[in-house]
Amino acid sequence: MPTYRFSVNGEQVAVDAPADTPLLWVLRDRLGITGPKYGCGVGVCKACTSHIDGAAVTPCTVPVSDCQGRKVTTIEGLADGDDLHPVQEAWLTEDVAQCGFCQPGQIMAAAALLKKTKSPTDAEIDAIENVCRCGTYCRIRDAIKRAAAAM
Repeated sequence: MPTYRFSVNGEQVAVDAPADTPLLWVLRDRLGITGPKYGCGVGVCKACTSHIDGAAVTPCTVPVSDCQGRKVTTIEGLADGDDLHPVQEAWLTEDVAQCGFCQPGQIMAAAALLKKTKSPTDAEIDAIENVCRCGTYCRIRDAIKRAAAAM
């Protein structure tokens, strides 16, 4: 079995796994990182959204072989020590979460958007396709706008 070496939340890891093993299973089952949630397994719900080299991805559809030498960030690695990321702060201020299942993926998608678009329009925010079964989309939009203003 091949060994893949990459960074997860700032720490170097080495994982022995078949090349086609989804990154989500490596994160959750091999590394114990449970922030990215398993929802659909085909990249539609986006509950597992994380970052690879700063871009939002769905680890359920990314084979671990694609991560060799790259930088993976999950919700656990978004904060800077005890200092929450502005998106996380805005989520708390706007009281976004209800059940909370989709929130790590929602936050990671929002952080990726704000990294490339400093002041997103409603249309750009609404283009985030992460599913929220509780329907907190209005609060999500408000939190993203608040985070953009804080950044």
